[in-house]
Amino acid sequence: MAKTGGLGDNFYVQGLDLSGDTSALSKINGGPAALEVTGINKAATERLGGKRDAGMDFTAWFNPYSAGIPAGMYKLPTTDVIGTYFRGTAIGNDGAAMNARQLNWDPTRGTDGSMSLACSLSSDAYGLEWGFQHTAGIQTDATGPTTSSAGYDDTGQAGLSFGAQVYIQVFSVTGTSVTIHLQDFTTDTPASYVDITGLVTGAITPAMCPYAVRLATANNALVRRWTRVQTTGTYTNAMFAILFCRNLVAGQAF
Repeated sequence: MAKTGGLGDNFYVQGLDLSGDTSALSKINGGPAALEVTGINKAATERLGGKRDAGMDFTAWFNPYSAGIPAGMYKLPTTDVIGTYFRGTAIGNDGAAMNARQLNWDPTRGTDGSMSLACSLSSDAYGLEWGFQHTAGIQTDATGPTTSSAGYDDTGQAGLSFGAQVYIQVFSVTGTSVTIHLQDFTTDTPASYVDITGLVTGAITPAMCPYAVRLATANNALVRRWTRVQTTGTYTNAMFAILFCRNLVAGQAF
């Protein structure tokens, strides 16, 4: 596999596109917390895996546009937010996401006159999940009442009955509302795709945006080889980004 840099990455938090204002993602970590269980007869630390944990730390430049930084974040929301990292912006590329609490929003005024802000997201309930991008960065659907994207062939994971999760960031909706469906089928047959149970949003209205949600199937649900995104509703413009996470082992628990 060829090495790649981090140019062209995207970063979203709770329906806000922070890509153009984020100067660095200093941490994207997940996995079980390390529990020290060292015996008195050991000369080095022994550890066991504990509860699943995760975090994302990033630094942003101050930009006072009304719907984003800092208006959407400086108040430190008391409810969960969703952070999503896209490695590049192409369907099938890697990405990571988590349901989290925003811990801080700390400004630093540099001696050169710059103003930057540090923020930490700490996972709440699910830990960090890696998956593939089901949109090429931010997708815009502008031809309601129904728009169907091209199918994606996840041939390496065809027919697993282990369920899946999706993280959906919705940046804006123009019109009455949009509903986002994740669908699947065994082949790329447009007329045969059906909704994946659990992976359909409710109606998302303009007043709800910016908005983000994590959806999940049962952990024994069959998710077939081909998947696609379909939007329905009364809208003239819907902007969103989706990360699709297949479970690769049976009985995945959160």
